[in-house]
Amino acid sequence: MKYLYRLFRYIILSSFSLLLLSPTYALENPINKHDNFAYGADIGWIKQLQDEGVTWQNDNGEASDPLIILKDHGINSVRLRVFVNPDPSAYWHKNNTTWTMLGYTDKVRVIEAAKRAKQLGMRIMVDFHYSDVFADPAIQYKPAAWVGMNVTQLVEAISNHTLGVMTDLIAEGVIPEWVQVGNEIENGILLPDGSPSNFANLTLMLNAGYDAVKAISPTSKVITHLSKGTDNAKSRWFFDSFLTTHGGKTDILGFSFYPYWLGQDYWNVIDALSTNLNDMATRYNKEVMVVETGGAESNPTDSYWTVKETIDAVKAVPNQKGLGVFYWEPAAHSSVLPDSYSLGATQKIDDKVLKFTIALDAFDDALLPPEQTERYRIINRNSGKALNVRSGSMHDGAYIEQYGYDGWGSQHFTLVELENGYYYIVNDRSKKRFDIEANSTDDAAQTVQMTASEHHSQQWTLQQIDGGYYKIINRHSGKLLDINQASTQDGATAIQWVDNGGWNQHWQLIKN
Repeated sequence: MKYLYRLFRYIILSSFSLLLLSPTYALENPINKHDNFAYGADIGWIKQLQDEGVTWQNDNGEASDPLIILKDHGINSVRLRVFVNPDPSAYWHKNNTTWTMLGYTDKVRVIEAAKRAKQLGMRIMVDFHYSDVFADPAIQYKPAAWVGMNVTQLVEAISNHTLGVMTDLIAEGVIPEWVQVGNEIENGILLPDGSPSNFANLTLMLNAGYDAVKAISPTSKVITHLSKGTDNAKSRWFFDSFLTTHGGKTDILGFSFYPYWLGQDYWNVIDALSTNLNDMATRYNKEVMVVETGGAESNPTDSYWTVKETIDAVKAVPNQKGLGVFYWEPAAHSSVLPDSYSLGATQKIDDKVLKFTIALDAFDDALLPPEQTERYRIINRNSGKALNVRSGSMHDGAYIEQYGYDGWGSQHFTLVELENGYYYIVNDRSKKRFDIEANSTDDAAQTVQMTASEHHSQQWTLQQIDGGYYKIINRHSGKLLDINQASTQDGATAIQWVDNGGWNQHWQLIKN
């Protein structure tokens, strides 16, 4: 079953502000097709992978065009990198140690990819690396043809290259909505000449790219892209120097956000991203984007929430200055890449056969209207206490307990409706689901939180009873959510038990 964190389709009609879950109140809430937010994917590897025999399956297990699968999951924008003179083989022997797939990054094939995306109604971002290979904070190699040029010549080369690509795109009917001038450039471009140690020269180069874009396509918005979206000090240093001191030109401040490369769980760094985005938008009166994000293919649940919470953070930037989020190469998988890059959003089905994971669903789910994102506290009738994940744990197997309500994220839950009438109960803090320990069917088995799976022990139904209360019934065991020994004490654990009519098996759902 496709895993979508869909939220309620029911009306709230209760004097207790309860959620009425009877199918009688079901209402469809269509996806907002007019959402102008950019739900994006970098697709630079797709055509090369296809030419090497890689195929993708849709959610039904049928072979399908990966761009169509992306679009069906809410992706409305694509990002395409363009190099100056990339190797015709589309491979790079990085540091003479690791073969890396470049993707089709020459001007001709970038235009072909852009036209294909445009045919599907997708919006286009073009990312100028100003190199023959990947440019990032550690590597900003000059194109071979530009080696030996002085600063004046490099500025002219940037201008001519940008003008040439933009002119040919426009001639083919493709008007990029966004254009990156450089990729992850806090350490400069075209080193050593474009180093921030001489910010005046770096600004000349970046402004040359900006002016070339605007000369050909005045409506395209230019993005200046830094790598660490969580680093407010470095962001301020760079943009104070570029914009305020040296008169740099840009329309949008773009950032990468990779908890994986930071060695952090997403929940520990998402607030730093949000703080920085809000500060950038306010401090410089500029729009902002996350132009690269992603998570480990081995943990699609965390990748889902990385993307979903990144989207939420960008959308929350004041004055609607947050424009979009792009997943870097979601169609990839380590098994089909020579360098085993593992931050795609697919799983291996067979040799060179891939299928997108639940990570991609974050885009589709982000299109749900805001009124479907309500969270609830679940109150025991007998004790009056709220369900809680013990110690606010983020880990599988943490017990569900009752505790006096204090507004913690570990006490807030979303009920995610399934097509079969059951629900997942998902904790707001950990993003994990209610489950029964060891999938037990025994009385007194503990209720725990676990990573998403298809097991029926993670599915629950709600039966409304008198007074606006509910019985919460596990699908696998058929037993009720219960508080152990009808305790009224903080820390008493939630268990399952056969229906005995006790008030410790009755629950109130209150909207936060």
